[in-house]
Amino acid sequence: MFIVLLLVTFVVSVASCYFVVRLFDRSISAILTRIVHEDLSKAWHRYLTFAIYVVGVSGGVRIWELEKYVTPRAADAEAVVLNAGRWTLEVYRTIIETLQSVAWMLLIFFLFALIAYVVVRNRELRYGAQKAVEAGGAETPAP
Repeated sequence: MFIVLLLVTFVVSVASCYFVVRLFDRSISAILTRIVHEDLSKAWHRYLTFAIYVVGVSGGVRIWELEKYVTPRAADAEAVVLNAGRWTLEVYRTIIETLQSVAWMLLIFFLFALIAYVVVRNRELRYGAQKAVEAGGAETPAP
């Protein structure tokens, strides 16, 4: 029964990650394309998708929590019994923990992306102002 629970929590966690990846796919792609070159942004997008799955599954499938169904906590106690209530609780906990882990990861990504966007935008403005000064100095305005 423990193996089935482990597989179910894994599948639920992967499905939750898939939902998040589909939900944020366009946003992540647009942000990465804006910050870095298109070829590089595709690679970073693929890596970020992989990271969402890794972080989500590792946060959702909590092996140390599932051990209580195999190993008793005390020397004279028995392992916790898997009943319908426990199954429901574990599946719900898997969904919540997966989404929470991915949310933290995406928050960190979006914070760094915001900083990178400000840097890129600042450079573009400086470059544009510098080009305007160079173009204005080379030509004389017509009266």
